[in-house]
Amino acid sequence: MAKPTVLFIATKDTKEAEIALIRSYVEEAGCNVIHMDPSIRAKVGGAEIPPDQVAEAAGTTIEDVRAIGHEGECLGVMIKGAIALAIEAFSRQEFSAVLSLGGSMGSALGTSVMRALPYGVPKVMISTMASGYTAPFVGTKDIIMVNPVTDVSGLNSINREVYRNAALAVAGMAKGYAHNQAVLTVKDTARAFADDQAATPDRPLILIGTLGATEQCTRRVREGLERRGFEVMIFHTVGRGGPTLDAIVAERNVAAVLELSWTEIVDEIFGGLAAAGPDRAKAGLRKGVPTIFAPGNVDFMLGGDYDDTVRRFPNRRYHRHNPAITAVRTTLDDLKKIGDRIVEITAEAKGPVRFVMPLGGYSYHDCPTGRLYEPTLPAPFADYVRSILPETVPLTEVAHHINDAAFADAVVAETLDMLSGRTTTR
Repeated sequence: MAKPTVLFIATKDTKEAEIALIRSYVEEAGCNVIHMDPSIRAKVGGAEIPPDQVAEAAGTTIEDVRAIGHEGECLGVMIKGAIALAIEAFSRQEFSAVLSLGGSMGSALGTSVMRALPYGVPKVMISTMASGYTAPFVGTKDIIMVNPVTDVSGLNSINREVYRNAALAVAGMAKGYAHNQAVLTVKDTARAFADDQAATPDRPLILIGTLGATEQCTRRVREGLERRGFEVMIFHTVGRGGPTLDAIVAERNVAAVLELSWTEIVDEIFGGLAAAGPDRAKAGLRKGVPTIFAPGNVDFMLGGDYDDTVRRFPNRRYHRHNPAITAVRTTLDDLKKIGDRIVEITAEAKGPVRFVMPLGGYSYHDCPTGRLYEPTLPAPFADYVRSILPETVPLTEVAHHINDAAFADAVVAETLDMLSGRTTTR
């Protein structure tokens, strides 16, 4: 089997020594390297994909890019070209992993290419941004960020070891990915010539949004659906999990979405830590994917440290979840605002939508042993949601806590019923 190839994206005009060292590590680990050099300042030479080719792929010349005179706009052009070249090369199976190196600008370019590639393709970004705010770089993709500890400016005893480790990691992943692709290719070829073409289809995919406070519910739902032949993916709704769910539902063939935690929507309304933007939960609805909403974790919004949370949300009930996160109990008025927002979101649905409402509490904080328990709220909240939902949207009330087995089983039953194509109205 041929050596796997790593696409290595780094600017040679500022990082020539680092690139040479990392390349040697990757090659010593048994991989070939295609170096894409998106340098703007100067063309050093030696890269398999030089700067002028990157600029050309963006519909311009490197001279015109330099003439722009604005580093952000120049970077935008080179990102466009780098993505185009990477997608074209990947479509021809020319590489099995991507490695990049840079500061903020190099990280913006390298991770932009990575985010344009499918899930599963190994992606490693050595970045000075890895020890800080990584969300803009990782986005919703499976990108590994490695902190070089020192700046990417010269070689020293620390970053040499970091570069070596990153190179060995990406080489190992490239080998595994190339092997898996080769196995799949052989299987597909054999299947194509088999007499029996009735191959078993992939398991239908269901995506679930959850949080630790509703983990018991989610686990039983997942296990119940897996026993019935579904693949289930779970997403942690603390600001990035939900948007990742939305990205996958937009990209893949998804049988159903189960929104069992509304934390990101709650925090978007009230300015909590896990806010995920105004379009959270809309991707599947707009695509027509069958969706079930159950109000997991609506009993609280997420503040930061305790003192700051009390200042921002005074005169409430609080639970110090940990030193960095304080949960703030929602009121009935808060719940009504949440209901309004959810109903507004579901108005964009092009497929079936159902609500399943627990009457015994919304999270482990909202139970008799929890610190935010308020048993008088679930029933009026369910009544309110029922009053504002269209008649075409079924709402099922379950006289149990969200983490009770009976509630999870009701969610599974509603999911199966919805996927059977049965139309239900109130």
